[in-house]
Amino acid sequence: MLRTPAVLLAVVLAGPSYALAQDAEIQRELIRRDQQTDAFSLELRQSQERSRVAPGDWRRRGEVEANQLRERQRLEGLNRRQLLDAAGATAPELRPYERIKAEQERRTLFAPAEPAPTDARREEIDRVRGPQPPTQTNAPY
Repeated sequence: MLRTPAVLLAVVLAGPSYALAQDAEIQRELIRRDQQTDAFSLELRQSQERSRVAPGDWRRRGEVEANQLRERQRLEGLNRRQLLDAAGATAPELRPYERIKAEQERRTLFAPAEPAPTDARREEIDRVRGPQPPTQTNAPY
């Protein structure tokens, strides 16, 4: 008879901790799903960039592929860090904000940069700015 209340007490006490652990796992899975979506978007964008490089322009293709590799490595590192952060002890009411923060970090990682000026645009910028003094290098003599 004493055994039934002890079992009941154990179930009642374990219930909330199980629910919190399950909620944390759900948040991690949601973050992982968002990461997979962003990785797929990155792959799609990168394949479109590669398709715009002329077939015989090996130098440009190498530059594009090197930049894309760096982007993928940065995203993978960020994803690992975010999953480790999500595994930490975060208050249940802050978990949705953790997911929003993770998404914002990934968005800023690949925010479109201002395109480099073309030669015509560079000439226009130089004309507006005027002649610039030559830059000095710190090369040893």
